[in-house]
Amino acid sequence: MGDAGESRGKAKQMREKARETKQAAERAKDPAERKRLQEEARRLESQSEQESSMAAGDIYPAE
Repeated sequence: MGDAGESRGKAKQMREKARETKQAAERAKDPAERKRLQEEARRLESQSEQESSMAAGDIYPAE
């Protein structure tokens, strides 16, 4: 698999992890834990979007 394929695979894994984290946040009883999980899910989604864009050649990583 080339670099673009690896980036797409990584982005897909991050999207899946973000989805799982969102579900965990929905189940969390503790408000602080729920907030932490929601923030983690947002961070993963953002990273996933960046990976997808880099794989498509739309952006370049920050140096």
